[in-house]
Amino acid sequence: MPDTVNIAFVVVEGDLDVTTVPAVRLRIDRLVADGCRRIFVNMAEVTHVDSAGMGLILTELRYMRREGGLLSLINVSPQVYQALRRMRILDYMPVDRAGARRSVSALDPSVLPRWRTTFRVDADALSEARERMGRLLASLPFSPDEVFDLKLASGEALGNAVDHTAGGGVLATVAAYPDRVTIDVADCGCGYELADDEEPPEAGPCAERGRGIRLMRLLTDSVTIAHKSTGEGTVVRLVKLFDRAADQTGEPAADVPA
Repeated sequence: MPDTVNIAFVVVEGDLDVTTVPAVRLRIDRLVADGCRRIFVNMAEVTHVDSAGMGLILTELRYMRREGGLLSLINVSPQVYQALRRMRILDYMPVDRAGARRSVSALDPSVLPRWRTTFRVDADALSEARERMGRLLASLPFSPDEVFDLKLASGEALGNAVDHTAGGGVLATVAAYPDRVTIDVADCGCGYELADDEEPPEAGPCAERGRGIRLMRLLTDSVTIAHKSTGEGTVVRLVKLFDRAADQTGEPAADVPA
């Protein structure tokens, strides 16, 4: 698996049935052959999935997993979601219903993290930083697919911070709370702000940053960008909620202070 994971979107135009399956299969297979390891299939225009479509989903999911990647469906309509549930496809892959983004409440300042760790990100060792982030996230009550996506999202934030600051002064902080994990990536570059409900730019000098923000929002429950409270720079905060807010934050990874 390549060090940099490419991410792609495949749009299904119309229903996912015997007439559209060949083109969708060809598109996905080409992406995987070219090294793509994270594919979102946009089902916004799909109102029906027949047996050929179900077979395509399962076949391509197995193909992606064999290659160390992940396939998921997004913008799934209620009727298609119920069909996928009856076929138990929901048990094997991430499926996001249309308009189903989770609401993230503000952290109660009286609630302390179960653990927190901060480490410096070296521009010459970005891969090691991503791997360390992955180990920290794997110690939390997330599924392997959720860890995969969180590692991609945090890797995007780390890479952007290193790029925007020419590789200097980047710190990453991971904190595990009873109901969520927060990932803060702080840099010393030019300040930038964007609320979680604010649309990122589609044009101009910040357009590339906007694409990264959209990607991180797909992979997490909340993304906010703010000026650092002290000094110059920006803090990108990613939040991912646990499925159950019970006492399940797990044991910290080996390099996390208890």
